[in-house]
Amino acid sequence: MKYFSLNKKSPVASFKEAVVRGLAPDRGLYFPEHINPLPKEFFDNLHNLSNSEIAYRAIEQFVSSEIPTEVLKTIIKETLSFDFPVVELNKNIASLELFHGPTMAFKDVGARFMARCLEYFNRDNTNEVTVLVATSGDTGAAVANGFLGVKGVNVVILYPSGKVSDIQEKQLTTLGQNIRALEVDGTFDDCQAMVKNAFSDRELSQKMQLTSANSINVARWLPQLFYFMFAYKDLYKTNKEIVFSVPSGNFGNVCAGMMAQQLGLPIQHFIASNNQNNVVTKYLETERYDPKPSVQTISNAMDVGDPSNFIRIQEIYKNRFDTLRDNLSSFSFSDRETRAAILEIYNSYDYVADPHGAVGYLGCKAYLENNPNTYCVFLETAHPAKFLSVVEEVVRTKQTIPEQIQKVVGRTKVATKISSYPEFKAYLLADF
Repeated sequence: MKYFSLNKKSPVASFKEAVVRGLAPDRGLYFPEHINPLPKEFFDNLHNLSNSEIAYRAIEQFVSSEIPTEVLKTIIKETLSFDFPVVELNKNIASLELFHGPTMAFKDVGARFMARCLEYFNRDNTNEVTVLVATSGDTGAAVANGFLGVKGVNVVILYPSGKVSDIQEKQLTTLGQNIRALEVDGTFDDCQAMVKNAFSDRELSQKMQLTSANSINVARWLPQLFYFMFAYKDLYKTNKEIVFSVPSGNFGNVCAGMMAQQLGLPIQHFIASNNQNNVVTKYLETERYDPKPSVQTISNAMDVGDPSNFIRIQEIYKNRFDTLRDNLSSFSFSDRETRAAILEIYNSYDYVADPHGAVGYLGCKAYLENNPNTYCVFLETAHPAKFLSVVEEVVRTKQTIPEQIQKVVGRTKVATKISSYPEFKAYLLADF
């Protein structure tokens, strides 16, 4: 499989080149040249396959021969070492729980897969690779955990000061070893801009090998299609159309679901559930894409004003607005509505959702108003204990702290404060 830049100004790349570079030389995101649908028999037989078998069939064409079969199967097995349960709330709505991994967020899948791919590609390389990642919360924690101790790889995480939860901050600033954290005086968009600027900085590229672990990297983005297939495997006997409501920030997750659909997964529709950072919601209403500075909300992992992966979604639908709108709905909700949803889910179903899952639940409810015969699955993207101050204030019940989170609570934060790209560049040049 070859990958081309969506800016169309760089040569095509192999999977390895796309993973190691992260971003194309022309600063475009990489996209596979072909998407070959899997046979209908594969999807009809999902319920007889293990998660690892499903994932291998789904990803093998995108990796092709660049990672040997047995190595790829081992990478997948190690990536998927936890469960992905579907929890039904009522006859029309279910939660797909994606928080059973080591950092209790959906990004554990992509981060673990990418870390293992990069470790394989770097196995005989004496030069170190520096992984840059901008995070609005959970990405940094998942990447830090996934890459911890990986030989020949240094990780630098940029996060917006005061705009991630206390637990998220502890998860990405306390591991040490090859993981370093930069606390940025700004927003997630500022962090993301610094990472993108670093890739186009000739002085940096001459002195170090840079790559990205954000969902702009194909090895972080593509594996997220796995759990859409796992959910369908659990729900294949449902007699209703299955729709996914995806809490959306940088739009890598819903885009991965669409890739699963392109492979043949019989999903009828997607919902991009937004908080007040609603660029795509407005786009689907007006056909005008107008990025704006992000605003801070209680669902902070979605606080993105210029979602990088939306260009991939446009490529999937060949920039045909009507086709996209037929396959994607989007709704936007306030913090007040999100808190009310957390309480409603708790009171009605004895289920505790985090703020991102609550936004996904609201997306389901909004879509079901005009589509009552669908079965809507919202992605519960992070464990509610990662947002204790919000969740406990709303449900007024003390929450149990899982072991994965207890391990980091007492650790000491280590982070360097920066406020500009020149400071970021100077940090990289001085330390690496």
